[in-house]
Amino acid sequence: MLTSRWPLPALLTWLSAWALMVLAPRFGVDVWVAGAVAVGWSLAIALQQSQRWRRLMVAAGFPLSWLMLQGGAISTWPAWAWLVPLAVLAVLYPRSTWGDAPLFPTPKDALQGLGQALPLPASAKVLDAGCGLGDGLLALRREYPQADLRGLEWSAPLRWACAWRCGFAQVRRGDIWAADWSGLDVVYLFQRPESMPKARDKALRELRPGAWLVSLEFEVPGWTPHTRLETVPGKPVWLYQAPFGATTPHRCTAAMARACGKSCQAKVSCEPTRPPARFESRTP
Repeated sequence: MLTSRWPLPALLTWLSAWALMVLAPRFGVDVWVAGAVAVGWSLAIALQQSQRWRRLMVAAGFPLSWLMLQGGAISTWPAWAWLVPLAVLAVLYPRSTWGDAPLFPTPKDALQGLGQALPLPASAKVLDAGCGLGDGLLALRREYPQADLRGLEWSAPLRWACAWRCGFAQVRRGDIWAADWSGLDVVYLFQRPESMPKARDKALRELRPGAWLVSLEFEVPGWTPHTRLETVPGKPVWLYQAPFGATTPHRCTAAMARACGKSCQAKVSCEPTRPPARFESRTP
């Protein structure tokens, strides 16, 4: 349960904490003592989670619901009212997307310098796979104002919001894992660690030689990046070029130091020792 497929750890933690609260009075345990134990149990499970946002959700779910009930007003709500937030989440995040990243926008300056590190022709096809509300597309546009930018999002409400914000891009609803990547020059991802093996396998199958896989924050397991940038602390950008595999070590030069800014250090790779391959964008 501690590290099961998300969101199972959160749901089971909340359920078990509430089960403890319901059963405690039957054994003569004071409700506040039971509440303290349930909170401690939630924190213990939360510490086993790999990411900060998951730890927060696991730890805060039971205490927040318990405190809200203690307030009195919520106790008068009908039972079905608790289903409303679940219904909203179900609309925003259909069951098939639970294995992907939640709504975490690309920080505004996270892709700064990408256009210099990875120059693209004006007609290059760039996909933000899992575009959410469009922050990634906005960041990509600042780096590639002439590129053919595209967004793909499975959640219908998020897709509508993204299309409204990013009128310059082709935004459509679809499954990023079922979509065809073969005609793209760049695929940009801001996923989660558990999704990266899946992204690696899909990129191996579909991205043509010369195309790029760009991942914010999370590395592709087993691959050496062609280039690494980091303009927002804690949010490195990993660049991989097809054909994928081990690449030669790379170094930080003065040109890339200007692109990376103060976060570029000698021990961090910012420019490959070999130049990016030139390619022509194909038309469908």
